[in-house]
Amino acid sequence: MVVVGVIGGSGVYSVDMLSGVRQEKVFTPFGAPSSLLTVGEFGGRRVVFLPRHGVGHSVPPHMINYRANVWALRELGVERVLAPSAVGSLRDEFRPGELVLPDQFIDRTWGRPGTFYDGGRVAHISMADPFCPELMDVVYDVAVGLGLPIHRGGTYVCIQGPRFSTRAESKMFRMWGGDIIGMTLVPEVNLAREAGMCYLTIAMVTDYDCWKEGWRVTAEEVVRTMASNVEKVQKLLAKVIPSIPEKRGCRCGEYINEALL
Repeated sequence: MVVVGVIGGSGVYSVDMLSGVRQEKVFTPFGAPSSLLTVGEFGGRRVVFLPRHGVGHSVPPHMINYRANVWALRELGVERVLAPSAVGSLRDEFRPGELVLPDQFIDRTWGRPGTFYDGGRVAHISMADPFCPELMDVVYDVAVGLGLPIHRGGTYVCIQGPRFSTRAESKMFRMWGGDIIGMTLVPEVNLAREAGMCYLTIAMVTDYDCWKEGWRVTAEEVVRTMASNVEKVQKLLAKVIPSIPEKRGCRCGEYINEALL
């Protein structure tokens, strides 16, 4: 059976459509994941759900044990990962309440352990095209069919957090070509690639960061917009999960083979 992992970001704390649900505690070489993992079935697929920020949103972005989270998913057989995530918009055309499927990222984090290969073996993983093109096709086509407001492509700027950007930083990220901004993509996406997984962020736009005149993002604003975004994502996941092909037609599982020295 195809095993799909869902890493829930801000606001996405469950996958309600699952049946036969059980909780799994997974031990990893990197410590404990953010929480117990929920395992169930839906649409002929086994689904493993993990809330990125833990139960009750208790873990800030810079303190998430990304290595343990990805390792635990892989331990339970996950090969495809869908990762809903709240983001700010750096473009007028990416409006609050809309979804974005980024195809590139810029890393502005620091101090986060970002590889499974700390010594003994060295791996230089290719991240030229960081997101799975097959998952991108499936999610985008389903979203369009459902009439959801979605953008295909864009650059995700990943900042350290937990603070929001200054206005100068926000304007600089726009000059760099950034389209959306968040705090959790890196190193999650890198680790998924090292683990041979397909990975796709489903970015949920909540605000305009602070580059836009008269706009200043707050946690309250994010939460207010999140409610409608989460409803869209739950509806999307319910159609996407059964639509994921049984056999992978991408190269995501092969990159690690050319990375090892």
